[in-house]
Amino acid sequence: FELTQNYPNPFNPTTTFRLALPKKAEVKVTVYNMLGQRVAELFHGQLPAGVHTFSFDGRNCASGVYFYRVEAGDFVGIKRMVLVK
Repeated sequence: FELTQNYPNPFNPTTTFRLALPKKAEVKVTVYNMLGQRVAELFHGQLPAGVHTFSFDGRNCASGVYFYRVEAGDFVGIKRMVLVK
């Protein structure tokens, strides 16, 4: 499993990151704000092995630090991203 840092970072208004899966897995991709509140659920479902790209649109969010969390099977990865308006 590999979770990349989002690009660009800082971003305005959209950013992208990738997840590499070595095998088929149940995947959940969620974005949280600094208070730990869920801002968006980008994906929830089965994905095959391979590289998958996800995008986050922060148009409706305030400037600040956000976290994206990926759960894929036993793997959990969290990365930080910065929205600057």
